[in-house]
Amino acid sequence: MRFNEKELISLSRQPSEMAAELGMRGPKKGDVVKRRLVKLVVNFLFYFRPDEEEPIGALLLEECRVEREAGQAFSITFLDEAEKKYLFECDSEEQCVEWIDSTIKASYEFMRKNLIFYRTEIHRLTGKDPLEQYGISDETRFQVGSGLQPMPADTSSM
Repeated sequence: MRFNEKELISLSRQPSEMAAELGMRGPKKGDVVKRRLVKLVVNFLFYFRPDEEEPIGALLLEECRVEREAGQAFSITFLDEAEKKYLFECDSEEQCVEWIDSTIKASYEFMRKNLIFYRTEIHRLTGKDPLEQYGISDETRFQVGSGLQPMPADTSSM
């Protein structure tokens, strides 16, 4: 996915779902924990030096795993780079649980799974595909499972 710097900076200034100063350690060997302002905006996790307005980095929460770590910490690893782990240290147990929950729910995969679940439930209850009215019901990204089978057509009017 491509982004330009201006778009990312603009997105980082949007209202966030969550924001806090957390301890953060990057994925490089020898990285140390540093205090960073961390902001969750849509499905991006931006991190800033506490005294600066522009982010020093951003993590796109796509194809990633969020896991609980020892103490009041959690980590994010990306499936294509499993050896690289970003570690975040929270100030309390409650804050850690909130960040883990919000970060998981912000991922594209979570939103996609929810859309497929509710689409299937609506279809089961009504016999109609709720995405059909938008002309996107056959798109691969909205299909269930790896077989990518389209949903059965509505045969109730036949």
